[in-house]
Amino acid sequence: MSTSAPAPTARLALVGDRSPAVRSHARVPALLQSLARHEGLVVDAYWIPTEDAEVPGALDGFDAVWLLPGSPYRSEAGAVAAVRAAREGGVPFLGTCGGFQHALLEYARTVCGLRGAAHAETAPEAAEPLIAPLACSLAGHEGPVTVDPGSLAGRLLGADRTVERYHCSYALDPSYAGLLRDHGLRFSGVDEDGDPRIVELPGHPFFLGTLFQPELAGDGTRAHPLIRALAEAAVRHASGTRGAGGQAAG
Repeated sequence: MSTSAPAPTARLALVGDRSPAVRSHARVPALLQSLARHEGLVVDAYWIPTEDAEVPGALDGFDAVWLLPGSPYRSEAGAVAAVRAAREGGVPFLGTCGGFQHALLEYARTVCGLRGAAHAETAPEAAEPLIAPLACSLAGHEGPVTVDPGSLAGRLLGADRTVERYHCSYALDPSYAGLLRDHGLRFSGVDEDGDPRIVELPGHPFFLGTLFQPELAGDGTRAHPLIRALAEAAVRHASGTRGAGGQAAG
């Protein structure tokens, strides 16, 4: 009598410069434990510092990449490289807050040909500040997001409006939104002024970025639908791929 081999455990790269001072980082282990306990979604998570992510092949073997908040990162190049590796490799990707911002930087530079695209936080004098200061900081604020119901984000959230928590002072300069759309990105969630707050990449297995921080939703005992969806995508991707390690989450 034959028995099927057990399903491989999905490996999740948590890319960011881990710090106990970053509330987002402190919440992640409990959220992943909650997914295992309540949803049966087991992921083996490893912290990858941005300097390490800069090394070619650093994310080989992972089933998903989550580029976490905490900018300015110690290595902007590493953060951008993590986005590119997931995007080009068809690996599930979630970028939150700084992760959203750097996903747009990577796409603008690599796909749109905007080589000088910069983040005003680290290059305030840049000629092409794709990521610019917000007129009013969103640090510590909550705000409504209108979601396209036909999008990936809309299907995952199950609603056309959500209220989310932010901790940021920078966002996409809206004047670049058209260029990014023309090259294939979809802004599937916007704030009350119509400015992008969720981005996704149609045709990719799972590629989402949010300026808000879904890891800060609720009391931290249950994962936000977008985080649960990342874990589900990682489990789907786990087909025997194995590779680089890192600092285990916990």
